[in-house]
Amino acid sequence: MERLGPNPANSSALTPIAFLERTATVYGDSTSIIYNSTTYTWSQTHRRCLRLASALSTHLRVSPGDVVSVLAPNIPAMYEMHFGVPMTGAVLNTINIRLDARTISVLLRHSGSKLLFVDVGSRSLVNDAIRLFPSDHQPPRIIHINDPYEEDHQPRDPNELSYENLIDLGDQEFQWRRPKSEWEPAVLNYTSGTTSAPKGVVHCHRGLFLITVDSLIDWSVPKQPVYLWTLPMFHANGWSFPWGIAATGGTNVCLRRFDAATIYTAIATHKVTHMCGAPVVLNMLANAPISARKPLPGRVEVLTAGAPPPAAVLHRAETLGFSVSHGYGLTETAGLAVSCAWKGEWNKLPANERARLKARQGVRTLAMAVIDVIDESTGRSVPRDGSTMGEIVLRGGCIMLGYLKDEKATAKTVKDDGWFYTGDVGVMHPDGYLEIRDRSKDVIISGGENISSVEVESVLYGHPAVNEAAVVARPDEFWGETPCAFVSLKEGAAAKEEELVKYCRVKLPHYMVPKSVIVRDELPKTSTGKIQKFVLREAAKSLGPTRMSRI
Repeated sequence: MERLGPNPANSSALTPIAFLERTATVYGDSTSIIYNSTTYTWSQTHRRCLRLASALSTHLRVSPGDVVSVLAPNIPAMYEMHFGVPMTGAVLNTINIRLDARTISVLLRHSGSKLLFVDVGSRSLVNDAIRLFPSDHQPPRIIHINDPYEEDHQPRDPNELSYENLIDLGDQEFQWRRPKSEWEPAVLNYTSGTTSAPKGVVHCHRGLFLITVDSLIDWSVPKQPVYLWTLPMFHANGWSFPWGIAATGGTNVCLRRFDAATIYTAIATHKVTHMCGAPVVLNMLANAPISARKPLPGRVEVLTAGAPPPAAVLHRAETLGFSVSHGYGLTETAGLAVSCAWKGEWNKLPANERARLKARQGVRTLAMAVIDVIDESTGRSVPRDGSTMGEIVLRGGCIMLGYLKDEKATAKTVKDDGWFYTGDVGVMHPDGYLEIRDRSKDVIISGGENISSVEVESVLYGHPAVNEAAVVARPDEFWGETPCAFVSLKEGAAAKEEELVKYCRVKLPHYMVPKSVIVRDELPKTSTGKIQKFVLREAAKSLGPTRMSRI
């Protein structure tokens, strides 16, 4: 047996791009994309992606390893570029459309982007970003994506090359470039920057293949689901589901923008079966006014991650007919690497207890080799007692190749001991299920006690008037720092600071109770729904220290 091993027949490079070819054969006449009144079949989507790849290679001279950027919401062109760009061997870079011009300019220069596709809604933003380029730095060529459903969809220059013009130039018989090695870079994603400056995360074809298949298995996605795009595709490539929905021959229902009413209408109209979203989307659906809701056509599977969902929000969503699954991942894992695998016997538990269990992040998915929570000072696993906190570490095939042009940051997170260090703080329960307690920067240390802001937030979410909650550290003259809560209230609801503090005192140890509560109309968030705690930390700091807060 020692003479047996890899050969050309058994070592073809893994890539999720190949899913599209198979699906065009099996589900060619089935609907692939719905966007307003525009629909495509899988045969059409396959041909359009081949045309795109052909035009990029032949007419725009895009070569393997070049970075091709796109600034667009969840529209058909954004979906197609998840196949068409890597089909050339180029690296796809999806950019957050809610970033400011300065940050976009920095990312484009850092990535060395050769080509930038720009949606009609981001034209002025990109113009501002390009103007910030130094005179000695060549900006990327810009291709506009026009949209007939938007008012200002016509090109300013009738001679400019648009996305659809580019598709028309391509050859649908184009022989796309399969990666010579599955370790070739496929995508470049910049972290959302909730706690620090964005970093360029590079993933290879192999990692994307593994996370895509892994996510389909873990979420038990059937053949031909109807998937609603509320999760931005520019956020970690939509947790790998552009490729996953292609693999299953499903239907992608694209939304440029949405609110609760739009989501309920789309679900009812298209008989949506699956959707993903951050807890803020779950919260939006759970707290939507009755006038915005429509009866669900059947059970709707919702996969949520991005921040620990409060148990109260999970419970409310499920009473409306949403079946919620919860997981955990980072830009650096290309999707969800941990999921709260549900046990049948838990269905017999009371609703509140089920919601509490489902709020935990869970166990490793099948493609992850191992996960753990370790003590930072000793490097050893913390006790499985559900209370001792440590840093969450991961090891598996979907971990990033590294940070672009940042060896120091890569070495800091992917260490010689074989672990990827997430920077998240969690506990391990006796049953082996992981639960996040905080980002390492968000742990509040009050009088020597570690306070999980997530735990305090979960209690606040249980108050009937609270819509959103975020807890950060505020300087304190006696304790060093104490919890400071920022909340927004549900429409028509009212609650004073004293009432919310009193509510927390009943449910938390006194040292964990917020010493100050600030009510705001809305909390600052990233485009993916994560509350920007670094903004709130600065706001709390600007309030000055709390005084004489002895308990």
